Amino acid sequence: MLEYVTLTIDGAQIRVPQGTSVLDAALDHGICIPHLCHMRGVIDFGVCRLCLVEIVENGKSRITTSCTLEVEEGIVIRAHTEKILKLRRNVAELLVAEAPNSRAIQDLAVRCGVTEVRYPFHNASCVLCGRCIRVCSEVWQSNVLGFVGRGKDIHVAMPFNERPEYCKRCWSCREVCPMTIVPCDGPMKEGEEYLCGKCASQLTMIENSPDSCIWCKLGEGFQCVRQRS
Repeated sequence: MLEYVTLTIDGAQIRVPQGTSVLDAALDHGICIPHLCHMRGVIDFGVCRLCLVEIVENGKSRITTSCTLEVEEGIVIRAHTEKILKLRRNVAELLVAEAPNSRAIQDLAVRCGVTEVRYPFHNASCVLCGRCIRVCSEVWQSNVLGFVGRGKDIHVAMPFNERPEYCKRCWSCREVCPMTIVPCDGPMKEGEEYLCGKCASQLTMIENSPDSCIWCKLGEGFQCVRQRS
């Protein structure tokens, strides 16, 4: 039998099964917490940092990733304070500066309220979210992909940069990759990258309640779990 706990997120009391992550609890109750590396059914490791929240304990708060934070009885979560929104915007701004040729990243930037990019644009083909690695190892148990290198040289690769015979060629790695869907206007040429922002109208419905999920289109590019529920 499932055991349930009650927690508070942005003032709303919700009841969820024990073992649920705070991120999943929020999404399942219509509270939108932007995220990128999170996928249902695989282990979270909080690498993208978009789902940051404040957890209040004994009158003090600390910041952590909601995908790796398991619900507890009585915990209080603040997911949309000014501090959190500012941190989230900065993360989204860095992501879109790194990989503007991803509709998923562009959508996330809009959802997080990014209106300008203060960092130099790059044209990276990978943002190291680890989605491909985790679906390969945990869902298909192939272990074909992994992180290679350290620091600025870290990247996703196959063993010895060759596709091994045990690769199942399921192409799930491509399906979950946020880089596979280009912006609506097509690929941006190197040196001509920009913040799209054309989908900002999606957010007019939540101007008075920015924490609400409105089943918007700003998640299809990375298969937002709320879109699939």
